[in-house]
Amino acid sequence: MTREWLDAIQSDARLAGQIVHVHETPPQEPKFAQPDHPLHSALVARLEVLGIDRLYSHQAHAFDLAHQGNDLVVVTGTNSGKTLCYNLPVLQTCLTEPSARALYLFPTKALAQDQARRLEELIPDPGIRCATYDGDTPMSRRGSIRKLSHILLSNPDMLHVGILPHHELWGTYLRSLRMIVIDELHAYRGVFGSHFSGVMRRLLRLCEWYGSRPQIIACSATIGNPDDLFQRLTSRNGTVLAEDGAPRGKRTFVFWNPPEIAEHERLSANLVTSELLASFAELGVRSLAFNRARVTSEIVLRYTRKRLRDEGRVPESAIESYRAGYTPKERRQIEQALFKGKLLGLSATNAMELGVDVGGLDAVIMNGYPGTIASFHQQSGRAGRGTRDGLAVLVVHDDPLEQYMAREPGRILDGITESIAINPDNPQVLGQQLKCAAYERALAPSELEAFGSTAIEAAEQMDRNGELHFQSGRFFYPAHESPARGVSLRGAGGDQITLFEGNEALGTMERWRALQYAHPGAVYLHRGQTYLVESLDLPMCRADVTRKDVDYYTQPLLQSALDVQVVLNNRVTGEANLALCGVKVTDMVLGYREKALDGGRVQNVVDLDLPAHTFETLAVRIDLPSLDPDQDAKVQLGGIHGLEHALLAVAPLFAGCDRGDLGSAWYALHPDTFCPAVFVFDRTPGGVGLAEALYNNAVLWMISARRLLESCPCADGCPACLLSPRCEVSNDTLDKVSTIKLLSRVEH
Repeated sequence: MTREWLDAIQSDARLAGQIVHVHETPPQEPKFAQPDHPLHSALVARLEVLGIDRLYSHQAHAFDLAHQGNDLVVVTGTNSGKTLCYNLPVLQTCLTEPSARALYLFPTKALAQDQARRLEELIPDPGIRCATYDGDTPMSRRGSIRKLSHILLSNPDMLHVGILPHHELWGTYLRSLRMIVIDELHAYRGVFGSHFSGVMRRLLRLCEWYGSRPQIIACSATIGNPDDLFQRLTSRNGTVLAEDGAPRGKRTFVFWNPPEIAEHERLSANLVTSELLASFAELGVRSLAFNRARVTSEIVLRYTRKRLRDEGRVPESAIESYRAGYTPKERRQIEQALFKGKLLGLSATNAMELGVDVGGLDAVIMNGYPGTIASFHQQSGRAGRGTRDGLAVLVVHDDPLEQYMAREPGRILDGITESIAINPDNPQVLGQQLKCAAYERALAPSELEAFGSTAIEAAEQMDRNGELHFQSGRFFYPAHESPARGVSLRGAGGDQITLFEGNEALGTMERWRALQYAHPGAVYLHRGQTYLVESLDLPMCRADVTRKDVDYYTQPLLQSALDVQVVLNNRVTGEANLALCGVKVTDMVLGYREKALDGGRVQNVVDLDLPAHTFETLAVRIDLPSLDPDQDAKVQLGGIHGLEHALLAVAPLFAGCDRGDLGSAWYALHPDTFCPAVFVFDRTPGGVGLAEALYNNAVLWMISARRLLESCPCADGCPACLLSPRCEVSNDTLDKVSTIKLLSRVEH
């Protein structure tokens, strides 16, 4: 069917001739096995009612490993039946030990609620109770859930804010806690993963206090470092189970490159994504479009609904959007519409990348490379289920990295999945988690080792600052109110700005994000509607918006200045000196572009006067040879500026992140060395391991940057290799030939 869908779509002149590569993977036959330890008879009977008379090999092996008491990491493909890898051991424990309790942790509320439905179908005994416990759980039900539920489905945020600070209410539960399940382990990256590491240590510390040592079972999509990530998140060594016995239908991967509409300009990928989403809906093909940013998901929704309105064959209500920032009520409404099959298409951010069962999806559209090879396969794996065929379309953007991938699709299709970077020692993250732990129960110095090698030093510094108080051999939190509510697990710190239309709250965003996307004049898109930001009140953490139909969206113009604080490591590579260093970054939003909704053309540029945002992080610094006085200075500067562009373009391939997680800067003459320098830095305050990954892979990173430029047929640099839409100086002073020469001098 996938070929028929593609043929039908390409018969539309708006989408014809844009496929640049098609790759098919063959179907996979299932592998079955029986566990060595027998399942409880009630569990066997229930599986038979559900039509499951045999287990896939990885499910049977996982059951045996769990029965032996191992902490376990199951790493198999999307839709491989990983839920049975933890549901069967948990239910077996509940059937044989009626007082046992289990805690399931999911990265999102939607995923927890979806898994609760599956679990309820599987439970073989009405005496085993399960319930979701999150921020949407009514207060009137929380007490009974806490006392009566054998299996609790929650998320790290609720554990952090609603359970651990009130552990005295949970004493019986924690004392009886036998198993902890961590689903979608690969979602715990960056700041979120770094915070979650602290939350897990707080949980396990309290379990020990109440006399239990729960077993941990984690499930993950394929990543490069499952054992290392599990250890860093839980402080335990887990057994990795990577075999996959699940069947797989044929999968078709399509690389789709929007056509050129002018010199150095392609048709908007957002527009092409919306055309594909609408075309699939008109064919009755259920599809999901993944977008990298909140604003993009809204733009695609707006385009798609307009196309459906114009054509009149499918109601525009058949398409919705889904992203962070929506109210809980809105999220529940959209999720219910998905589960009930009322929607033909969804424009979403990676919030839907995780394993929520959205029914029988036929196709996935990725509006741009999702940032990592692991995410590419995770998103594409949402199409097709079991032995059904699936179609995954990558719409490449008009930027260097994605055009490079369009020229060399093997970089993704044959690439090795990246390792996930977290940094629990991030000073801001560690400090916040130590305060929370000390509030829950005073910290003895001997306990700090579990929080990392820098924890004792951090606690002593916090004692000197008055954030903790050391007395009678323990660190106490010097206040009666829990600090947890002021600590967001999804960010490294800072205020949350709420956007209001009148007195109605539309959504929230972090302070740094608000400076870029909720400044006066910014266009805020919400469920297909456009709002104009009238004012931003940072002290009051409030932005006021007015609903207004406009034909453009806004993109911030950002400038970064760096101040080197400390050099952590350095080495020579070719004719350059490479250093991993701590830096202070000052971001300034200088203004914004107004870009046309119907194609992305810049209509206007507006200056802004906003406060700077300063943070400390880690960076890779490349000190370059001095300028040659006998050569054209402008050409040489074009090479340095081009080096910054090329290195930043391919950096996500080696840092395993989205390009927005990194920033860069270049200097014709750095004040520390009086030589040219290029910086690429981690945009998370304190850093989460991205700069270290680039430093450790520096030679391959530079070779890929040169390959990016050499593989493009243009002579002087174009959006497919060197030009960047986010360049602070509008791509002025760039020289492709000089950049290639400079890369060849520094990559060895």
